[in-house]
Amino acid sequence: MDRFHLMNVFIAVAEEQGFAATARRLHLSPPAVTRAVAALEEQLGVKLLNRTTRFVRVTEAGRRYLEDAKRILEDVKTADETAAGINAAPRGQLVITAPVLFGRMFVMPGIADYLNAYPNTEVSAMFLDRVVNLLEEGVDVGIRIGELPDSSLRALRVGSVRRVICASPQYLQRNGLPRKPRDLLEHSIIASSAGNNAIDWRFDNVALRIQPRLTVTTNDAAIEAAHCGFGITRLLSYQVAQPLGEGKLTIVLENHEPPPLPIYIVHREGRFASARIRAFVDLMAKRLRADKALNQSA
Repeated sequence: MDRFHLMNVFIAVAEEQGFAATARRLHLSPPAVTRAVAALEEQLGVKLLNRTTRFVRVTEAGRRYLEDAKRILEDVKTADETAAGINAAPRGQLVITAPVLFGRMFVMPGIADYLNAYPNTEVSAMFLDRVVNLLEEGVDVGIRIGELPDSSLRALRVGSVRRVICASPQYLQRNGLPRKPRDLLEHSIIASSAGNNAIDWRFDNVALRIQPRLTVTTNDAAIEAAHCGFGITRLLSYQVAQPLGEGKLTIVLENHEPPPLPIYIVHREGRFASARIRAFVDLMAKRLRADKALNQSA
């Protein structure tokens, strides 16, 4: 059997976690799916799947092969596009991910510009406050805030933001201004679990385990609670740029801020440049680098 066909069937089985669902997805018969996986395992000389009457799961070897197979088929796809001349104009679907609030504020306007500029494209946007594995979840482009681990992804730095402590002027007038990080222990704290530091707040030379009176699941809610004068919260500078500019919130402990966090555009582009990825990355990089809210220094 064709190796690419076998790899495609294996990927579908791993993602669907079943042979019947894979058969429906690929419009094949269940026996054809079973034969394809068996043929691939025989060619490789390794077991890729654990099968029971109730579920199908990839083995450790299968997990590694799954990542490689997805990357290989993506390279084949982009190579075909290049040979067919599709790189002359972006075409096809693009899958994008970004943090929820960042996506709404900065990525959506870029997506609209991209779709208007390239009428033969479609975009699927995943706005999530977690790190998405681009390869495993089939995502083409991601926006990441923070230092990146070593990986095979390509990364383009487009800005930086600060982690800021802020509260409403009314709250600070009633409760006083914190002068050092440990003063926060005497204040009402609002924590957002949408970030990775809901209760552990790091400063330039101290790590503080705060005890929030209010914990919320979205950064929007934390901003609103601070705006209402309930307490002090910690967010990224871009998230509160508007209320800060309008005087609705005030930054405190600015001299104790940790170093700014970098912003990256990351993508899975291989050695064959995909026009749809390249065009979107270029457009977003230009937009983000030009935005003063995303080029912060302490």
